[in-house]
Amino acid sequence: MKYLVATIIVLVLAAAAAGIFSYRMSCEPMLHAAAAKGDAMAWLRADFHLTDGQFAAIRQLHQSYAGTCEEHCRLIQEAVRARDALKASTAADPSAAAAADHKLQELRLTCETAIARHVRQVAALMSPADGKRYLALVLPKIADFDHTVAPDLRLNHPH
Repeated sequence: MKYLVATIIVLVLAAAAAGIFSYRMSCEPMLHAAAAKGDAMAWLRADFHLTDGQFAAIRQLHQSYAGTCEEHCRLIQEAVRARDALKASTAADPSAAAAADHKLQELRLTCETAIARHVRQVAALMSPADGKRYLALVLPKIADFDHTVAPDLRLNHPH
């Protein structure tokens, strides 16, 4: 019985050591550093195995698209305020409120279509496997944007 308990303890310790070792060996330090800093571009570079050329091209795409994205969010915010003001009015005209809702939906569709196009351009600069994985990760999130601010690629941003 004495050897059985000692054997179980040794096996548990060996399994724990093997698990910790395996976990540490499978972690990518660059990904953890990027996440700790909230640097989405560093995360993108590490997680999608970007070469220097790919990274520079993607950074340029993001920079050139940022103004468009900010403008879309500004227009959406204005439309939300206008719609909310109409709905809050005591003499609210139902047709005007419906038109404001329709305009807001059109602006959101324009924004989400542009973001999806941008994301596909980014994915096209990656290797086929990484591009496919990037699209699978990012495209489903587009409809969840709240449009309060343009996405800024910080990992800790609520967008």
